[in-house]
Amino acid sequence: MTYILWGSPHSLYTGKIRSYLIKKGVPYRERCPSDPDFAAHIGPKVGLAVIPVLETPQGELIQDSGAMIARLEEYLPEPQVDPVTPVQKLVSLLFDAFGSEHLLPTAMHYRWSYRAEQEEFLRAEFGRTMKADVGRAERREAAARTMSFFNGFLPNLGVFPETAPAIEAAYLDMIEALDEHFQWHPYLLGGRPSCADFGMMAPLFAHLGRDPVPAGIMKAKAPNLFRWTERMNSAPITDGEYPNYDDRYTESDTVPETLEAVMKIVFADWLPGLIVDAHCFNDWSADKPKGEIVSGSGKRQVHPNIGSVEFPWRGITYRRGSQPHMLWMLAAAQEHYRAMTPADRACADALLSRTGGSDVLALKLNRSMERQANVLVLAD
Repeated sequence: MTYILWGSPHSLYTGKIRSYLIKKGVPYRERCPSDPDFAAHIGPKVGLAVIPVLETPQGELIQDSGAMIARLEEYLPEPQVDPVTPVQKLVSLLFDAFGSEHLLPTAMHYRWSYRAEQEEFLRAEFGRTMKADVGRAERREAAARTMSFFNGFLPNLGVFPETAPAIEAAYLDMIEALDEHFQWHPYLLGGRPSCADFGMMAPLFAHLGRDPVPAGIMKAKAPNLFRWTERMNSAPITDGEYPNYDDRYTESDTVPETLEAVMKIVFADWLPGLIVDAHCFNDWSADKPKGEIVSGSGKRQVHPNIGSVEFPWRGITYRRGSQPHMLWMLAAAQEHYRAMTPADRACADALLSRTGGSDVLALKLNRSMERQANVLVLAD
């Protein structure tokens, strides 16, 4: 039974689910939204003009890369691609949220702030997504219109000339730590990929590991990280570059010491924005009924915005739209943490204390969210 992945090479979240399908060994075909069937059948059924979309052999359409992984894990538990031990599972959920959501502005900055330096590449990428069976000039023109639309997202993401140096400094700190980690370990949690890896692939492949400018930076400054992006798109779990490394997660529900160094950077850069996002969400949701779409405009949005936030970050004042989708992903980690046994929670607390993540798990949302018909709504 073959699945169809409606996506594109340059799509951030397509990179996440594609890597999962490859490592999981799921047979699939990738089709581009320039295929007439997408506009005629897929888009109207999903209710949003968005990729990726996974079409199952039974004809079911699943939108959101995380929802795709969750559904397939129900059907196909083997091979294992996420830990079941409590502390490692918590770390996997946290990295999935951080990579899938917090690093989106970084990915978009390196794509669009350096547009002039990579215009030809981007026009080719967006063109093949927009138009099939047309000449290069027509494809390039269609690409330019779409590119301007996505380029316009930068202010809502907090990407401005004055914030760019801090965004780049944070990114370089992170990839330096990741490069040291992948010197010794094939995946984030040891010898097998996990949702931590798939979540981090979202920004680190299609944008940061493939667009010419950031790909050059990654190759020059973090070659072990770049090699990981290649490994994540290769079917085998084991890698001959690590001859004495078996295909298991690290023993005794621990994480590698090198990953703790990454976690310190992650939590330090992630927490300031999460705090104001949580306050914004709590204020916005206080008088809303159950079932209300999480959207400041009331419109259906994949990544909704419910107001603007600002916070001190790396010596600057960072202003952007709020990110409730990131809070929804974080809530999954918090729910997992609360369900731990006291002994397991003590182990998690020790790890979080060492790496600066205690306050991240302690953030309180006064309302819960769930996905209905491909958008977030208030669940209580």
